[in-house]
Amino acid sequence: MYLFKNILKLSITASLLLNGYLNAQTSATKIQSTSVPFLLITPDARSGGLANLHLGISPESNDVFGNNAKLPLLSEKQNLTLNYTPWLSDIGLSDVYLITAGYYKKINEKSCFSSSLKYFSVGDMVISDQNGNILPSSKPYEYSLDLGYSLLLSDHLSIGAKLRYVYSKLINGSSINSGINYFAGKTMAGDISIFYKQKKNLEGFHAGLVLSNLGGRISYSDQPNNKYLMPANFGIGIGYLKKLDEDNSVEFGIDVNKLLVPDFPTSNQNGEQDEYFSQSIVSSWFNSFKSSQSNSNMESFRISGGIEYSYNDRFYLRSGYQYGNEARGNGQYATFGASYKVQKIKFNFSYLVPSGTGISKNPLSNTMRFGTSFSF
Repeated sequence: MYLFKNILKLSITASLLLNGYLNAQTSATKIQSTSVPFLLITPDARSGGLANLHLGISPESNDVFGNNAKLPLLSEKQNLTLNYTPWLSDIGLSDVYLITAGYYKKINEKSCFSSSLKYFSVGDMVISDQNGNILPSSKPYEYSLDLGYSLLLSDHLSIGAKLRYVYSKLINGSSINSGINYFAGKTMAGDISIFYKQKKNLEGFHAGLVLSNLGGRISYSDQPNNKYLMPANFGIGIGYLKKLDEDNSVEFGIDVNKLLVPDFPTSNQNGEQDEYFSQSIVSSWFNSFKSSQSNSNMESFRISGGIEYSYNDRFYLRSGYQYGNEARGNGQYATFGASYKVQKIKFNFSYLVPSGTGISKNPLSNTMRFGTSFSF
């Protein structure tokens, strides 16, 4: 059981490709590998209840983590948001989790400043390279710190941007067998976001677009060629809000996401892996749309759909479903969520229905996620 737990925990960070490609995939599964994959985890319980839907639906304080172009449309002048997400709790782990904190403050009626922190604890684990050499590690963890600004351009259109610092401490020191020096990975990245609303009161259609984690490579050793890609992502979403009467409303939404990272070659024939590492960052974004021999472009798209019911802007019920192709990790699951607002405090909860088995089992299966926000 100890080995099984560590293999599952290692799958979280396997895409870091420590000193080579850690291939933990079956022949039927082809997962795009990136560094710091914790940046792709939806951090808040509101979006968690909607199967990660958040790009084009109506604004909420948790947009400090996603489409921050929506923040100037919120009525509260400032807000503090906290979230806790257990990871792999379905197999009894308690030391792997994601904690997030976000804050925004409206500068005026058209602009807003925001900041957020994501901290991911990987827990106690043993990490080895592709040759089985144990690498020096001690309670690995990762975090990112964002600073953002958003601006309302018109009654219908707003834009946002974020600058992100990423720190990833997985291994530290020298490997006795290989002689390679390892250290914490550090890099910078950024997001660009757009939000459109049809009506001033947010009723009707909305649309959002986010380009996230656009930034430099990250390295974990003194090997000059081992610099790994960030999990750049393209996301676009639409939402529709219908107010049934003064107290009741319902909203529908769909998000489509595409990881802008090309497939890692399974062999180094004809220098495929050397070419992978030597490609420029911008080239990697466009190369992610190329089909490999066993996978098509459409297989790498993830689609989320959800519905949210609101009573008196105080009580909320949510449900969602995400579809991901089986060849890309079988990311198919349903979610449920709820919120309750008491004066200036809002409590969010979400639950992911168990899905998958073995290595395809979702890390959030049978997991309750929690979040709260405080408005000022």
